[in-house]
Amino acid sequence: MTKLTGVTHRKVQVPSNKERTAFLFMRLSGVFLLFLAVSHVLVQHVVNSVHDLDIQFVIERWSSVTIRGIDLLLLFFALIHGVNGLRNILEDYVHSAKAMKVINVLLVVFLVISLIFASVAIITFNPGT
Repeated sequence: MTKLTGVTHRKVQVPSNKERTAFLFMRLSGVFLLFLAVSHVLVQHVVNSVHDLDIQFVIERWSSVTIRGIDLLLLFFALIHGVNGLRNILEDYVHSAKAMKVINVLLVVFLVISLIFASVAIITFNPGT
């Protein structure tokens, strides 16, 4: 085996940017979503009968702050993960930088409005009114 001479070693600094953060978020949120979504499906459709899912089931389930928190986490991770995935797909097909900026703004507006409305619905859910 021959030894290489004159080889220098250097550390590569990877700059932190929006794409790298989005890439890391997709990986981490995917892992969280795996556990949150599978547990949600197990509770909603395996442990409890699908035929028993009605407003009374939701009232009993959402009487716990912990369950509401878990559902909020599922909501946030799923929506952000999905919108980020859609953004990645659109970047493959939209080649105009201006059009992509407009699309990104529209996606963020859609995401924020969706998260606000859904969060308010979960947090303020009160079947008595």
